[in-house]
Amino acid sequence: MNLWKKVCPLEQIPRLGAMRIETPKGTIALFRTRDDQLFAVTDRCPHKGGPLSQGIVAGHEVTCPLHGWRIDLTTGEAVSPDKGCVTRYPTKVEEEWVWIAL
Repeated sequence: MNLWKKVCPLEQIPRLGAMRIETPKGTIALFRTRDDQLFAVTDRCPHKGGPLSQGIVAGHEVTCPLHGWRIDLTTGEAVSPDKGCVTRYPTKVEEEWVWIAL
């Protein structure tokens, strides 16, 4: 069962940007893509723990700022040839507010 948490108004997350959310499950990075899709993943690269929230968003991927690993935000999987994954969390927007399921 998912517990939905109200996060912020959608406009507070810049397109191609991220917001960090502190939760009981740890820090989560919430990304907004150019096409206004939202993705939430653990804010820790599977390679060496880099802060994904500080990475560059392109399409539906984020590039880790430490060593350049790319993470597919739709699956949470590292893009080949790298291997690894991050936990994904469901998101939704209701009445211009962003929600995340923990």
